[in-house]
Amino acid sequence: MEHTTPDPAIFSHVRVVIGMVVSLSLARILTGVALFIQHPGKMKVYPVHLAWAGFLLIFLLHFWWWEFRLQALTTIGFGVYLFLISYCCLFFMLAVLLFPTTLDDYAGYEDYFYSRRKWFFGVLALVFAVDLLDTALKGKAYFGSFGYEYPIRNITFIALCLIAAGTRNRTFHTTFVSLGIIYQLSWIFRAFDVLE
Repeated sequence: MEHTTPDPAIFSHVRVVIGMVVSLSLARILTGVALFIQHPGKMKVYPVHLAWAGFLLIFLLHFWWWEFRLQALTTIGFGVYLFLISYCCLFFMLAVLLFPTTLDDYAGYEDYFYSRRKWFFGVLALVFAVDLLDTALKGKAYFGSFGYEYPIRNITFIALCLIAAGTRNRTFHTTFVSLGIIYQLSWIFRAFDVLE
């Protein structure tokens, strides 16, 4: 059986397209946060909403970092390509859900956040589910290299997102995003600190 060496140009092409969608998501988040600086009196900050923007920013940067592992694929078919672009589009959807074009129908970001929480946390739960498939694409050995913590992490985030979608409890939302950011940073620095 002949071993196929992946063409680096294919990997670069896929990363460029992924990078474009990720860039749009990053731009949406940064533009949304900049509005608070541009219009401090008009745009009232809601800390939980802003913390989720921070969580998503960290997640996006992490996503771009770990997608380097795609180079392990010897071939990339259109199905895989479509899957990866769709995965990126979920991040863009989250960014748009956090920072809508207008808040005209809402009293502010707090009102908006809770009125759209089912959409936001539904999509976020889907991201963690799709993440399992994305990691599996990179191979059984790669998936297994994270041990039991990785699937438990994703299943826990999915469960918490489903709870968050169903409750307006401010204490739950504050605790979830606070612990979520701490855990994500810990996970990134423990499992993905260095690319080899």
